[in-house]
Amino acid sequence: MGIFISVPKTVECAVTAIVLACLLCVAVYKQAGVLQSSGYSNKKYFDWVKRQGNLAFQRFVFLAMMCALSSAAIGLAFSFAGEWAAVVSLAAYLVFFVLYFFADKKVALRSEVTPTPRFKRLYAIAFLVFAIISYLLITLLNFADYVWGNKVFSYLRYVPLAVMPLSAIPLLMLANGIAKIYEVPHNKKFIRQAKKKLAQSNVKVIAITGSYGKTTTKNILFDLLSEKYRVLTTPRSHNTPIGIALAVNNANLEDYDIFIAEMGARHIGDIAELCEICPPDYSLITGICGQHLETFLTFKNIVNAKAEILSATKNVTVIADDAFDLFADFNYNKSRCACATDIVSGKDGTEFTLTLGGESKRVKTKLLGEHSANNIALAAEAAFAVGMTLDEIASAIGGIDYIEHRLQLIESGGVNILDDGYNSNVKGARAALKVLKYFDGRKIVVTPGLVELGVLEEDENSALGKELVGFDLVILVGDTLVKFVEKGYKASGGDMEKIVVMPTLASAQEELKGYLHSGDTVLFLNDLPDIY
Repeated sequence: MGIFISVPKTVECAVTAIVLACLLCVAVYKQAGVLQSSGYSNKKYFDWVKRQGNLAFQRFVFLAMMCALSSAAIGLAFSFAGEWAAVVSLAAYLVFFVLYFFADKKVALRSEVTPTPRFKRLYAIAFLVFAIISYLLITLLNFADYVWGNKVFSYLRYVPLAVMPLSAIPLLMLANGIAKIYEVPHNKKFIRQAKKKLAQSNVKVIAITGSYGKTTTKNILFDLLSEKYRVLTTPRSHNTPIGIALAVNNANLEDYDIFIAEMGARHIGDIAELCEICPPDYSLITGICGQHLETFLTFKNIVNAKAEILSATKNVTVIADDAFDLFADFNYNKSRCACATDIVSGKDGTEFTLTLGGESKRVKTKLLGEHSANNIALAAEAAFAVGMTLDEIASAIGGIDYIEHRLQLIESGGVNILDDGYNSNVKGARAALKVLKYFDGRKIVVTPGLVELGVLEEDENSALGKELVGFDLVILVGDTLVKFVEKGYKASGGDMEKIVVMPTLASAQEELKGYLHSGDTVLFLNDLPDIY
């Protein structure tokens, strides 16, 4: 019978718990990244875990089984070492966690984990949770060994530690819940600081919302206004209260004339909350579609949510031409409908007629697709409302560069790459496929399908499959939504020899290496959504 309470036994329990906690932290690193992409929402993260094809929990089940079986085999094989056989059996955990780590590296995330202070705090709390639970379990197993005194159990007493990989996801969520005890009040204070800072400044606020095109229109508007004004904008696709607060609190507002705030929403009331933090002097509403129907539940809720920006806007709201009629029944301040006419688009860019204040001018941009002309017209109408002239705006349009990951054209080794990696909406996907047809040579599409469409997810992905018929190669990435895309492709008479399903973005890129040659064009359409 082993000694339960002793310095060596205590050290053994502590060291084993710390090592196991470190291994678990490495194993859940990407899971923590998905949680980060979920806005640190346990519900949204767990919805992702439950999705068929993600195999997040299944991989941990396999890891647990291999650790348990191998640990038992080693413990029995080293039974001649007495109670030290259990310690030696821990080598199985080290080996299989390392193997899991290298296998997990092949699972691609579109956006890499961003080691923000909040992520680091979550990771530290997760380590403590893993360590404490592991220590309690190890101590309990050693106490059982002390009480029972069975030799076989002594050799195998660490086999039950295989339950820890099975608990990795729930314990990560527990750590996130604990972290929120600090994060929630901290974030509220940070947001109040930004609200006060904006209220005390002379900066004009332009808010942008819509189902799609927000970030693209924001970047275009930034380029236009920068010709005349000092402009601050929310970075990348940051469109939450914290995203807006970060942009404001990290800037000296005295250095700027205008702040462009992108505003996103997944529920009724989200836009109203953002407008309270950042009251808009002007606003823009881009296109409206069924994006985020998974959380809004109905299309009417989407329109009502976006309409919250109307009553909050002090001056003018500019609405995209194809969305204008959706807001006809709402009471709000003066509005303008923006549209481009006589659009001519090709692989070298887009030309169109821009009309502002009754005057028209022919303009050209390197941006691809007819939808780019409409996005520019929307931003131009807002810039005109703020105070720019048609000539100033037309001059600035010629200097607009490609927007990263949004139909960004990249030439590499004679191959044209259309990077539309951040496009995850129905209308944008159709626009991107239309642009792909402008190019000569073989045409290839890489996509995992469209996300956050709720009840429309199957229908819209089947429709996407129909749109893919006729291209030279289609690579579907993952297993969650691609079955619907593949179904639509097949039903529309697509050549099944031209469609390939790959598990990860990395494997899809390997497939392309042996296929592409000079003159080809490949479209990365919504390359791999992190939480899908």
